[in-house]
Amino acid sequence: MEQRYFAEIYIHHKSCHTDKPFTYRIPEKLVEKVCVGIRVIVPFGRGNSLAEGYVVKIKQEAEMKTQYIKDIERIIDEEYILSQELLDLCIWMKEQYLCRFIDAVQCIMPTGITYKKEKYFKRSYDLERIQQERKQLTNRQLEILKLFDKQESLSENNIRQQYKMNDISKDLNILVRKRLIFMENQFKKDISSLTEKWIELSQDKDYEKIISSIHKSATKQRVFLNYLKEHGPTSWSILKESVGGNSSILKALEDKGFIKVIEVEKMRNPYKNINILSSNAHKLTPEQNQAMKEIMPYMDEQINKSFLLHGITGSGKTEIYLQLIERLNHQGRAAILLVPEISLTTQMIERFRSRFGDKIAVLHSKLSLGERFDEWKRIYRGEVQIAIGARSAVFAPFQNLGMIIVDEEHEHSYKSDYSPKYHAVEVAAQRCRNSNGLLILGSATPSLESYSRAQEGEYKLIQMLKRYNFNPLPAVDIIDMREELQKGNKNIFSECLYQEMKEALRKKEQIILFLNRRGYATFISCRSCGYVVKCPQCEIALTYHKSEHNMTCHYCGTSEIPPVICPKCSSKYIKYFGIGTEKIEKITREYFPEAVVSRLDLDTTSRKGSMDKILKDYQQGRIDILIGTQMIAKGLDFPNVTLVGIIAADTSLNLPDFRASEKTFQLITQVSGRAGRGDKLGKVVVQTYDPKHFAVTTATNHDYEGFYRQEIGLRKAFYYPPFSRLINIIFSGDDEKEVINGAQKYTEILKLHFQKEGLDFTQSIYGPSPAHLSKVRKNYRWQLIIKAKLVDQSCLTGIINNIRMEKSVQDEGSSLRPLWSFCYGSGCI
Repeated sequence: MEQRYFAEIYIHHKSCHTDKPFTYRIPEKLVEKVCVGIRVIVPFGRGNSLAEGYVVKIKQEAEMKTQYIKDIERIIDEEYILSQELLDLCIWMKEQYLCRFIDAVQCIMPTGITYKKEKYFKRSYDLERIQQERKQLTNRQLEILKLFDKQESLSENNIRQQYKMNDISKDLNILVRKRLIFMENQFKKDISSLTEKWIELSQDKDYEKIISSIHKSATKQRVFLNYLKEHGPTSWSILKESVGGNSSILKALEDKGFIKVIEVEKMRNPYKNINILSSNAHKLTPEQNQAMKEIMPYMDEQINKSFLLHGITGSGKTEIYLQLIERLNHQGRAAILLVPEISLTTQMIERFRSRFGDKIAVLHSKLSLGERFDEWKRIYRGEVQIAIGARSAVFAPFQNLGMIIVDEEHEHSYKSDYSPKYHAVEVAAQRCRNSNGLLILGSATPSLESYSRAQEGEYKLIQMLKRYNFNPLPAVDIIDMREELQKGNKNIFSECLYQEMKEALRKKEQIILFLNRRGYATFISCRSCGYVVKCPQCEIALTYHKSEHNMTCHYCGTSEIPPVICPKCSSKYIKYFGIGTEKIEKITREYFPEAVVSRLDLDTTSRKGSMDKILKDYQQGRIDILIGTQMIAKGLDFPNVTLVGIIAADTSLNLPDFRASEKTFQLITQVSGRAGRGDKLGKVVVQTYDPKHFAVTTATNHDYEGFYRQEIGLRKAFYYPPFSRLINIIFSGDDEKEVINGAQKYTEILKLHFQKEGLDFTQSIYGPSPAHLSKVRKNYRWQLIIKAKLVDQSCLTGIINNIRMEKSVQDEGSSLRPLWSFCYGSGCI
């Protein structure tokens, strides 16, 4: 009896109801090719429309009658594209973050590689039918038919672009129904491998005979052949540059069989123009040596373990990363290094390339689709053993993963704001568990959750409390800006900061000014009636950018010209309030005209390569004063920076966030750590209106332990993480009443489910109420917050997922979109 094989396949489909594996028969011709992790094309649904899918299991028996099982149409890839470890990770993410399996897969797959279904149309050659039906067609339908006179096959998008209209589907359907055109689905992807022509001499022919057969007048052909004889296979671009000539000469030689033209894959290298000098491992300090001794036994024995490397700024954490990875690579295993900001990537890449050469891959969103695809392939093929990148690099497809390092592990940027709302630190921990690898969390200001886990023994705590150059931490002056006002100083610079800047410039030393708010003015208001100019889509105050003379919404990108008169009362008393980095830059140039001033924020780094240029200029001393947002607050290492000025230290203190104090402490500590990293001593000036707040005082004293003791007491008193788990469910839609009704109905259903399970969450449910950002991109937002005990996590997520799948909830209005946002011990995701 013939042996049959079946595959369980997840379909690339948007509906939650299809978020499960479907059984397909593997045709005999594909039995040797279909494997777990491979992508396939299958017929799906009642209409058997073709869809992309991922094979997650191969089996010999089916749980249903085989006559109802459809066959796999074809495979997309020649080998598996997802390893078993990554497939298991997708299943874990689906359960942990209540996302669809396909959403988890999209995190792993490089952007642009997924096949998209597109409708293509071909004309009928039945002229008799065309003549019969012509009188029944509209003018536009006749014009659509004419398009096929020039081109045999056209996509729906091609036709739509011709008419610059979106409503042509009806006309196309009529033409298909009348059999005047035929429709077929084609699968295309946005990115593919880059290739280039290479030329080589034919191996089956004698070179001397080839040359003797060339006519004496064909001198260029002789030059071509002689060059190939001397240099071997050569790319067409180099051949043209070296000997001249054109494609006609190439074709003539190919037609004669003297040469072969082959297509060779060309890898796109985003950092090929960066010249790096090689370096060797540095001698370790006693603290660094001790850290290595504590970690290496677990690495050598391949035992899964999580470490919290709490090292003050400038203590040499990066050198430990480098030496750990070098040892791991010698064992034949791979490592991933995560950094929180793309601004840190280039500097980290330079340090790693100086040590490892081109044996690293880079993954982050500033790369082009092609560059990201090629870097992903290098990892997938095992050509490199180190990956560096931002949050998404945690999914690098290594087969032999041995370590994941999360630098600045406390950063909020490790939490995804898009579906699936994952936390890269948790994903990293899961991957390390699956591969018996090490998780290294490094920070000068660990998150309270991580430090709490270290205190409880879940993480192994390693502390480094001295700088690698043994210099003391920078001296810190706290300036009470209320006293500055009383003295009559209304400027953004206190007298202390101004004098320190003058002195640093006199000594040819560099300065960093930090303000975590971009733009020129934070809002524009009418002094007569109080009207504030807000975004029409988000109802958030627009930020004024003077360089472009426009008001911009930092959430949806809406841009408007500032009003001259008030739109509400028509008065002329329009005033610009607040301050951002752009205004700081203008004032700094006025106060210090002799200094070279530059700004680093999202406005100045929108172009590719602009961030790297600013940082390179600063590193090489071409910039005296660098002004920036949190992009400059961590990781950057410039030895000539001796002064850091924090313009408004308490900006984040009054945010409606239980982590406000923690974020303030971290920002002050991190940006202070940019000073005094070289041989010169550093100085920090902290300007604040709340100088007695414990987050400010402990940060200026570099006292993490003191901050932790006070903050953890508050968290315990109010039952916040790490003593609980917060779940934030946001309801979003373009109809405000529908959003409110949906949120209220969901809350009622949730309480009923709690009662059925015998759980008492009635005192831990807050809302529904308007979200912090109550309207974004024309969508109204309400939220429901649940505080849960840590032991109730799995039960609670199970209840929420069951409600999410209920049809009564899904049908609660066409415009309502529940967004499942979870706040774990380490933050809202």
